[in-house]
Parts: sequence; C-alpha cells; structure tokens
Amino acid sequence: MHWSVVDSPIGDLTLAVDETGLCRLHFGGTDRPQSGDPLLTEAAEQLKAYFAGELQEFTLPLSVRGGSDFERAVWKQLTRIPYGEMQTYGDVAKIVGDIGAARAVGTACNRNPIAIVVPCHRVVGAGGKLVGFGGGLPTKRHLLELEARIALETMWT
Repeated sequence: MHWSVVDSPIGDLTLAVDETGLCRLHFGGTDRPQSGDPLLTEAAEQLKAYFAGELQEFTLPLSVRGGSDFERAVWKQLTRIPYGEMQTYGDVAKIVGDIGAARAVGTACNRNPIAIVVPCHRVVGAGGKLVGFGGGLPTKRHLLELEARIALETMWT
C-alpha cells in the first residue's frame, strides 16, 4: 500500500491506495512513509475539488477489503445516496434487506474504510438526528452543510 496525508478544511485526511484503487480514507494524519503514487495525487485533487464545492461525485477506483456481506451491502448503498441528501440508519437497513438492523447499519458505517468517498456522513438517525460519525459530529455537520449548500446553489442556478 501507498500512503499520503492530505490537508482539508476538516483537518488532515490519511489516504491509502493498493494495486486496485483507493482502499482507505481516515480522519487524522499518519506516521507511515508518504508516497507520490499518481492515484493518491488524483484522490487528493478530487477531495480538494469536493471541499471547494466543485465535485459532487468521486470517480476514483475503489478497493474495498474486508467487511462482512452485510457491511459490504451497506457500503454499496452509501454510494447510492445522492449528494446533498440523507438517509436514516433505518432507511439503509430496509434497503439492504434487514428492516430491524438500524444499529448494525451504524456499526457498518463506523467500519467504513473509505470515509467521505463512501459517504457514511449522509446517514443520520431517525427524524434526521445528527448521531454517530468516526470523524466527530462537527465534521459530519460540516460535510452535510457543505453538500446541502452546494446542492441548493446548483438547483437555483
């Protein structure tokens, strides 16, 4: 794997790629050796465009390692939540076929290896309540507000 740390408006983000694609995006830095891999450069550029409100859909190849079948189904569903929109944990549970698994969806979101790109921040509690996020609730709020603002600006222009 090749690693890189990217500065962002929400703090350092650690990225990792393997031979297939982006396989990790975590909040915070790392002490791993940095790499100049072209895919890391592309990921950094797309993240910069995302935070600038210029990118609504990532086009990076992903390499999702691990996870149970249920977690992989949840992660796949997360990629289907449109930019600027949200689903509840219960909504996601119903979509992946286990209506009573809202808490398990929360656990799967917490184990999401590619935060932001696989947008677990778009999943909220019942009634739209802002709960649970590996990057912290202020970060989740920042990401949701960014996307809501850009979605509205796009709709009105």
